[in-house]
Amino acid sequence: MPDSHEDRRRFKRISFNAKTELAQGAGIWPVQLLDLSLNGLLIQRPEPWQGNPDETFIVDIHLDASTHVRMEVRLTHDDHNHLGFACEHIDLDSITHLRRFVELNLADQDELDRELAALLEV
Repeated sequence: MPDSHEDRRRFKRISFNAKTELAQGAGIWPVQLLDLSLNGLLIQRPEPWQGNPDETFIVDIHLDASTHVRMEVRLTHDDHNHLGFACEHIDLDSITHLRRFVELNLADQDELDRELAALLEV
């Protein structure tokens, strides 16, 4: 799922702080989640940062004590101590939780419908 300028306009990012872990191979980094969308996420770059930008990552976001979203992501940008990721793969349970999270935070069913349609086009 590309993270182009056009996608950023189609997918509203929601500021959210949740326990989040980023993993790649044997590396696991607890990270600060800055925002989340149906298409990806933005985090504060952990220190020390040793991720390989050419390989995918697994991110696990705990929305609450019993609900988490797990997805395979690709690094799309690294700037100003922020790392942006686009979703490459997400399982059915995780997309259901993520959809509900976005729905609760958008408060506009038409906007949610547009975002879901845009997600299916990607």
